[in-house]
Amino acid sequence: MENDAVRIHVVDVPVPEGVNVIIGQAHFIKTLEDIYEALVTSVPGVKFGIAFCEASQKRLIRHEGNDDELRKLAIEAAKRIAAGHVFVIYIKDAWPINVLNSIKNVQEVVTIFAATANPLQVVVAETKQGRGVLGVIDGYTPVGVETENDIAERRIFLRKIGYKK
Repeated sequence: MENDAVRIHVVDVPVPEGVNVIIGQAHFIKTLEDIYEALVTSVPGVKFGIAFCEASQKRLIRHEGNDDELRKLAIEAAKRIAAGHVFVIYIKDAWPINVLNSIKNVQEVVTIFAATANPLQVVVAETKQGRGVLGVIDGYTPVGVETENDIAERRIFLRKIGYKK
């Protein structure tokens, strides 16, 4: 590959039924332990697995979690993305809305690319130096604009699941 060449990859990230995935970027090996603490203190009983792509030194995929299957999913997704300082979190028994502010407040976290249960693709650029996330494709393209009935359904749904009164 030439020095100025860029290859673009689209990485499919599996999201099993009943699970959400959060993908972001941080800047330090301490990220794993701090995200672990943010998750367990945000939602009692949350199950999760975290993987973090170390960008220097040993350049390992570091991992933590309290659920072996979610930890394996996070490691596999991190292997496929393979971009420096990217982290992948799989959670169940909680929603991203329950943990995102805590994750964003972790000192090492730079950005969040996605927090979803939708089909997910990560768009990755690769140069001679390494790989980086350009963005994500979260779910599908809209097919229309909500109607008055759709608005009413949305409002009822949010109240039914307890997010609005």
